[in-house]
This record gives sequence, C-alpha cells and structure tokens, in this order.
Amino acid sequence: MQAIRLAGVLVVIAGFVLKKDTLATIVAAGLVTGLVSGMSAGEILNTLGSAFLSQRIATLFVLTLPAIGLCERFGLRDKATDFISRLKSATTGRVVLFYLVIRAFASAFSLRVGGHPQFVRPLVAPMALGAAQARFAPLSEDTEDKIKGLCAAADNYGNFFAQNCFMGASGTLLIVTTLTEQGFAVDPLHIAAASIPAAIAAVLCGAAYCLLFDRKLKAGAAQ
Repeated sequence: MQAIRLAGVLVVIAGFVLKKDTLATIVAAGLVTGLVSGMSAGEILNTLGSAFLSQRIATLFVLTLPAIGLCERFGLRDKATDFISRLKSATTGRVVLFYLVIRAFASAFSLRVGGHPQFVRPLVAPMALGAAQARFAPLSEDTEDKIKGLCAAADNYGNFFAQNCFMGASGTLLIVTTLTEQGFAVDPLHIAAASIPAAIAAVLCGAAYCLLFDRKLKAGAAQ
C-alpha cells in the first residue's frame, strides 16, 4: 500500500506528457500525494505554505525580470537582431550551437552564464530569428516558434547534462549523498568525471540537430 503514495509521480508524468502548466502540475501532484497519504486539506495547504515560506529565496529570479524588461524596452532585442543580420556566415543553427557550447562549458564550471529570461529571450532568440530572417524572410509563425523552441531547448540540455561535471554542484552532491546512504562508496570527483561523457554527448547531439535544423530551414525556403 505504500506504493500508492507515488501517485503524485504519475500526475507529474501525465501533466508533462499533456503539456499542461508546470506549476499547476506540480501543485496538483502535491495535493494528490497528500490526499492518498491520508492528510487533510488543511494539512496539505499548511505544508505547501510552509515549504514556500521557507524557500522564498528560490523566487529571487523574479528580480531579473524588470531589468531584462528595461533592456528590451531600450532596444536590446533590436540591436541583437541587427548585429547578427550583418554577419553573412551566421545561420540559425550556428547561433544556437554557439550558445549551446557556451552554456554547457559554463555549467560544467558552475558559472551562471545563461538562462531563459537573462539570455534566451533578450539575446539568443532574437539573434537566431535575425539570422533566419536575413536568409529566408519572411518567416511563418510556425517557423518562428520552432526557432524559439530550439533556443530554449539548447539552454535546457546544455545546462542539464553539463552541470554535474562540477564537483560542488547541488546535483552532484545529491547523487553522492543518495548513493552513500545506500551503501555505495563514491565521492564527488567520481560523479563529476562520470558526467563528462554525457555532457560531451549532449553537445555533439545538439550540434547535429542544429545543423539539421539549418538544412530544414533551407529546404523549406526552397519550396
């Protein structure tokens, strides 16, 4: 009967598969987990509220939004688009690949260079769109959405697969702690070294996909 407490995991999987709002999915999973564990509605809300209040530092990223908004208001996106449009050799795939390499390298050394609000929206996406518009204008709305998605994805897997290459990363320390509690003798250096092949593979796969994306753009423009 203890397995029923994992019902919240199924809610998370279903929410992601159905592409529902992430925050709503997580809250729903928490509610389901609490209910099947025998908690009352009041206890569930009290637990969620206590967790939020004790982890308010996690919401500090919101402070970056006004700064990014001001940068965009005064032409940051336009300047990024103009700059990349002047580079004849720039393509959408090359721009995204360049950012992917930077993101992975920075994450491997635990440097906070990257992020959707700080880099993808105001810089990377406009430059990727500008490179495509310079070659294949006008772009359809569907094509623009795919380019934006490619930029966001590069940030995600560039960071995700490379961050554990740093011995002091939270993910690395979590793995070490979990395995140690299970009786396995590991240390952060071993986990970091084992994460390097995954990071390299992520960059290589991302490079192949970016180059393939350029070919698809070219083929679509030729039709």
